[in-house]
Parts: sequence; structure tokens; C-alpha cells
Amino acid sequence: MKHVGFTQMKDGSAEDYAFLTEHEVAYTRGTAARLLKALVALDESLSGYQVTRLGHSLQSATRAWRDGADTDWVASALLHDIGDIYAPYNHDEYAATILRPFVREQCTWVVEKHGDFQMVYYGHHVGADPHKRDKYTGHPYFDDCAAFCERWDQASFDPGYDTLPLDHFAPMVEEVFDRTPYDPAVLRKGQREPLVTTPR
Repeated sequence: MKHVGFTQMKDGSAEDYAFLTEHEVAYTRGTAARLLKALVALDESLSGYQVTRLGHSLQSATRAWRDGADTDWVASALLHDIGDIYAPYNHDEYAATILRPFVREQCTWVVEKHGDFQMVYYGHHVGADPHKRDKYTGHPYFDDCAAFCERWDQASFDPGYDTLPLDHFAPMVEEVFDRTPYDPAVLRKGQREPLVTTPR
């Protein structure tokens, strides 16, 4: 079989869907490689900063790694702005959606909300609410998102910082996206891991 026999999904057979499942599973094995390629493409997106978008992503991940953060945190820091290319108005939600099946719930929530939390730094300059994050006060991951933004995100626009290359992080991205999607042992709902442990 080279392709399915149906032209409408409702007409597909069990054989058709077994064929598609096999191909889709094989395709998902290339997710990490596609994301690493997309990170490089960030250099063609939003400009004007002193570092490129790829540089910002790498610097965020480098700061996380040097803080002793675990693989989930480092991968999340690296990919937190991956949505800038295709979803500039909700890039945080886009990135969180990519990460959600493969990393801890804590990390996904932080990535999804980091845009609101970043407003504290510049909202007053652009006519936005600098206290937008206050609506999440009391959430179990509030402090994690505040720390993520303060330590790794807002601070990572420094062209003089000794940023590690993408090759350093590729094995971590591959490890994350090689996991079984939506594995409860990975998602660990309601559980927290510190952003900073033993600095490297």
C-alpha cells in the first residue's frame, strides 16, 4: 500500500488507518530534528534586538543549564519562543502546545504564561498592563514563571554573554521528544522541580 484508499475519512478501513498510524509514528521520530531546524529559522524572524532570536533562545537555555536546571527546564527555555515564526501574537501558547506531551506540566504552564509575566518589564512602555501576571497570583507555578522570566528570559539579550551553541542542546531536545507522549510519569501533574539547583 502506497496510500490509503479513501477520499473521505469516514470511508477509511482498518487497514487504511493501520497504514497511516505506522507512517505517522515514523514521522514523529523526526520531531526533534525539525524543531532544531526551526530554531535556526528564528534568525529570520523578529529583529531589532542586540542578539538574534536564535541567540536569545540559546542564551536562555545556557542560563538554565548553568543554573543546574533539569532537561525539561533547559528544553523549555530553548524552545519557549519557537512560536515567534508562525504565531507572533500567541507565541507562548504555540510553544507550550509543542512541549505539552513531552515535558512536566510545570514547564508547560510556565512557557504558556511567560508572555503575560514578561509584561512586568515593559508593559508600561507600550500601553499594556504591566500587572497582567497578577491574575495568576496563588497559582502553584506562579513563582516558577516569575523566576523563569527574571533569570532566563528577560536577561538573555546580551551579545557579550558566553552562550553555548545549539549542538550542546541538541541531545536534550532529542531526549525530550523521544519520550512517550502524554506519559503521566513525565507530565507529573502538580509536581514541581526547582529552576536552580547546583550551578554547572
